[in-house]
Amino acid sequence: MPRLRQVPREDADPIALSMYDAVFGPDRDPIADPGTATGTPGNWWTVFALIPDCLAHAVQGFQFYRSKKRRLSPRLRELGQARAGFARGSQFVFSQHCKALRAAGFTEAQIAAIDYWAASDLFEPLERAVLAYTDDLVLQGGRVADGTFAALKAHLSDEEILELTYITCTYEMHATMCRALRLEYDDVDERIVEVPMPEDEARSIDFMAVVDPERGGTAPGT
Repeated sequence: MPRLRQVPREDADPIALSMYDAVFGPDRDPIADPGTATGTPGNWWTVFALIPDCLAHAVQGFQFYRSKKRRLSPRLRELGQARAGFARGSQFVFSQHCKALRAAGFTEAQIAAIDYWAASDLFEPLERAVLAYTDDLVLQGGRVADGTFAALKAHLSDEEILELTYITCTYEMHATMCRALRLEYDDVDERIVEVPMPEDEARSIDFMAVVDPERGGTAPGT
């Protein structure tokens, strides 16, 4: 379950109601009857509905990147969005934008190679530059190498690069928020936890004591 409460249809603001109708279907309560066409629970919408102007702001962001005013190719945009989701570790953002990559014309092999793009020969030079730039934005916190930026500049206008940067960083934010609030497919337990030792184990857990000189231990090769 999400870490924040969800807004039922009866309590939803008009902006939330319009989104509920569009995403879940007319007159459907997304809490009592969850589920979207892509198979997600849909709780991103019901949690963001807590603050109507926050939801409206997010929706405006979706409208921004989908606008016909955009100069950046949808293929490159989706490549950045999908890789941002993968790099930030959001299954929700990555999964949703895999579907968008497919709609943009990427092959199944290319979509499968998003996670190991640097070792793949399935992407064109510009696509590789976009993937490298996305990694610098997400994994390096914006520490972009001059060579990576030069590769972008060789193919894209300044306006296209600004759009790519803004949209990719927006989706890094969405990926981070989904993980923090445990929304959609990012409602997962922490996997880095202590694994308990066997209950009937009698041996000392200080097994590294064998290397301590004062206990008669020896270093390898001596």
